[in-house]
Amino acid sequence: MVRRLVGWTGEVLLTLGVLLLLFAAWQLWWTDVVANRDQAGIVRTLEDDFSRDRTPGPVGANGIPAAIGEDGAFALVRIPRFGADYARPVIEGTGRDVLALGVGHYVGTAGPGQVGNFAIAGHRTTYGRPFHDVDLLRDGDRVVVETAAEVYVYEVSGHDIVRPRDVGVIAPVPDEPGATPTTAVLTMTSCHPKYSATQRYVVHGTLVETVPRDRWDPARWLTPPTKG
Repeated sequence: MVRRLVGWTGEVLLTLGVLLLLFAAWQLWWTDVVANRDQAGIVRTLEDDFSRDRTPGPVGANGIPAAIGEDGAFALVRIPRFGADYARPVIEGTGRDVLALGVGHYVGTAGPGQVGNFAIAGHRTTYGRPFHDVDLLRDGDRVVVETAAEVYVYEVSGHDIVRPRDVGVIAPVPDEPGATPTTAVLTMTSCHPKYSATQRYVVHGTLVETVPRDRWDPARWLTPPTKG
């Protein structure tokens, strides 16, 4: 009886181990496959929309352009450090469903190019992991945000590692809650370390250029930096 019980227990534990491995494979691999496919489709839609000669849609009170399509995407973010082909959609909100479709914009923070803090979040692992290499960004690296009307070029100015509850990093003036902003800045957040959510990796940037779309020259702004 004892031998049978031990054998049965072993079989159950083995089955559970296999199921856990399958779940891990799904979480770490399959979600990337699905998310990358979906995000690439949204990027193509935005690129097609931006290329049309048309009047941009209305802009919200805090500078958020009107969403394009049912997914709610309103901008593209390009980061040359991550590769010449890197492009991810920016969608309003930071909920689970939103972050599975791209980069999320913190509701209530400034819009692209606006005075204040344009704060965005992205997964570092799973669901396409748009900010997987966020720790590789260096001061002076460019983060380009495209909208239908204009393209905004930010340059990285620093980084922090904070606790998840330290929301001051997305204040209008980062880390100075209550202060009145006078410049346009960018904040990117993601989980830290990789495969954990115990901390947040935060990258800050400053707006250095606003370019009307009809004068936008990708070759000038999107050349990947040298390694280092």
